[in-house]
Amino acid sequence: MTTLASRAQLRASFIRWALFTVPAVVLLGFLSGQLAGSGAGDPWFAALQKPDFYPDPGLFPVVWTILYVMMGLAFAMVCAAWGAKGRGLAIVAFVIQFAMNLAWSPLFFGQHEITYAFYLICALNIVLLITIVLFFRVRKLAAALLVPYLAWTIFASFLNYEILQLNPDADGADTTGAVQRIEV
Repeated sequence: MTTLASRAQLRASFIRWALFTVPAVVLLGFLSGQLAGSGAGDPWFAALQKPDFYPDPGLFPVVWTILYVMMGLAFAMVCAAWGAKGRGLAIVAFVIQFAMNLAWSPLFFGQHEITYAFYLICALNIVLLITIVLFFRVRKLAAALLVPYLAWTIFASFLNYEILQLNPDADGADTTGAVQRIEV
């Protein structure tokens, strides 16, 4: 016997992983955006000047949903690759880049830290590229599924940078209306 598992067993393993990873990735991505108050409905964000190449706001939820599904499928492929060399490292890299992804919305929309969000998304691009390389070593299709995500985060990096350039006074702005009064 030269194989450890039949094609049917491998397919079943992938399906089981996908039934967990795809909804988990989509749900966590959705929650990150919702808890951060991201989107056009945010008064702070609505007041910002946007670059000319800023896409229609309705495009963001559609694109992110598609990307999160693709990320979940790619992650499932790697998770289901039992015994593949580099699988563990690829999984760790995915978790790190995904945590960075989830942290961006609260940093940008929740804390209004445009500069720090830019640094974070630049670091995300690097860790995502490393993740793609590691996924490629485990499952080539899994790596290919992450390429549109990398393209979108690079585009988002340019958006982040341009928004920072157009709105330097909004960086770190406190829009809660809270006032700190200190009496001496």
